[in-house]
Amino acid sequence: MSVLTQPSRMPLRDRVSRHMPFPLRYRHETAFQWVQMVAPVLGSIAAGLFTFYYGMPLGTLAVAGVFGILTGLGVTVGFHRLFTHRSFETHPAVRAALAIFGSMAAQGTLYSWVAGHRQHHQFSDHHGDPHSPNRSGSSFWGRVLAIWNAHVGWMLDVHMTPERMGYIPDLIADPLLARVQRLHLVWVTIGFALPAALCWVISGTWQGAVAGLLWGGFVRIALTDHISFGLNSVCHLWGKRPFQAHDLSRNNGVMAVLAFGEGWHNNHHAFPTSARHGLRWWEVDMSYNLIQLLQLCGLAWNVKTPTAAQIESKARTKSDVDDASA
Repeated sequence: MSVLTQPSRMPLRDRVSRHMPFPLRYRHETAFQWVQMVAPVLGSIAAGLFTFYYGMPLGTLAVAGVFGILTGLGVTVGFHRLFTHRSFETHPAVRAALAIFGSMAAQGTLYSWVAGHRQHHQFSDHHGDPHSPNRSGSSFWGRVLAIWNAHVGWMLDVHMTPERMGYIPDLIADPLLARVQRLHLVWVTIGFALPAALCWVISGTWQGAVAGLLWGGFVRIALTDHISFGLNSVCHLWGKRPFQAHDLSRNNGVMAVLAFGEGWHNNHHAFPTSARHGLRWWEVDMSYNLIQLLQLCGLAWNVKTPTAAQIESKARTKSDVDDASA
């Protein structure tokens, strides 16, 4: 039982508020979630209008792309494979960098992201899963609503209660990660300010700075958000299921490329603690490639991957494998 779920005289709001990003409190959570969901969309519209009137200043897309890769890997390698599943160990400086880049992706705080994902694995595609597209009625609109909720609607229905934070006692007990959590809004702000500053330096114009803010900030977040959210929706609906799992997770090659290897989702749910999601030589997995590079440099160790025998034991027979057309 975590400290948060033990009986306490401290009011619930205060117990949760002390783990919220400074200066937010428990009462701000719903508004914060709305901003996370709506602001990138509005900013992307503004980016389109700005580009229509002023064009695309030099270096804007390159800067946005670099920050998209850095923050995307912060989520896939940091938030997901390291902090959620502990699939490898690494140096404190690397832990801090991955946690900060993941926070700059603005997909929620470190605590909320990891708690939500651990809950997802515990109840995947069953009651208690915060974002399953397969828990709906038989009606067309019920199905549509379930897909919408799995993709993005769940963000407005997930709150950091003491029970939910019971999923992350290891993170709460880690002083380094607690510091990253409390400074979440600082990292998000830097994720906007740095692209703007770099584009201003490259172009030498205020238009460059604004374009960097819009494309390297809002558009970058919108794209990485919906790629990540697509793992919750797309990868539980369309694709192949080569391995036995207790849910309807599927491998989707398009999502694997877009999400740096995360789209090999059935592989991942069959072997959740594996640092490697692309288990076959042709299954591209950029996130695992980064972990391999860290390992080569002596910055990652105890990297977990399934053995050949484990892979074979969970493989489905050819007649069992289904795909999107089944």
